[in-house]
Amino acid sequence: MTLQLIHSADDPDSTPKVPSDRSYQRLATQLLALIAQGEFKVGERLPSERALAERFDVSRTSVREATIVLELQGVVEVRGGSGIYITQPPVATAVPAFMPATEPGPFELLRARCLIESEIASVAAETRKDADLDRIFSALADMRENIDDKEANEAADRLFHLRIAESTGNSVLLQMVTAMWDQSKGPVWTKIEHHFHTPDLRLASHADHQRIFKALLARDPVAARAAMRAHLERVIGEFAQAWR
Repeated sequence: MTLQLIHSADDPDSTPKVPSDRSYQRLATQLLALIAQGEFKVGERLPSERALAERFDVSRTSVREATIVLELQGVVEVRGGSGIYITQPPVATAVPAFMPATEPGPFELLRARCLIESEIASVAAETRKDADLDRIFSALADMRENIDDKEANEAADRLFHLRIAESTGNSVLLQMVTAMWDQSKGPVWTKIEHHFHTPDLRLASHADHQRIFKALLARDPVAARAAMRAHLERVIGEFAQAWR
């Protein structure tokens, strides 16, 4: 039996499609509707992330992203150490226009980066040249020099990751990393960074980057992969830490 592996370009089913209706966007719409209906009242605290995740059968990170959307609309206020409180009823129950249906959530993007950039670091450890190391180290030094300047530190952080991808000699991998970084500019990402991107996080990230650089310097692909994965998994953990 011969499998048909080639699909017609005119076949609408020949290309896999990622659903455009993200779980956190659906949940944001549902929560807005429940607030508008009065189930959750102004002045009250929203149920815990765990309770909402169980009720709506979504991940806790989707709950985190959905509540960020509500915060951006001014419907809720995040009070550190206390919880998330409803501040006003929504004007409408639709997901706001600033959040296009195709925009991935911060955690979806970070998990993709964790998978892809870990392998890129492994490849880079074997393919990098001394000139590549010089450029990577320059970005690392800029990160340390600008540890108290969030914007400058972020620019150096981005360049550090792009330089690693560049050192693979594969332009497609560089384009992929560039595209993932460029996607982390939306309002949901910016707001979640506002809550969790602290000087302590920058210091921890710098230490992570030093371990990545050490593995690249040693031409150790296993250590490079592990260091990059540990770095991005730690960032995911920081962004997912409980508000209460």
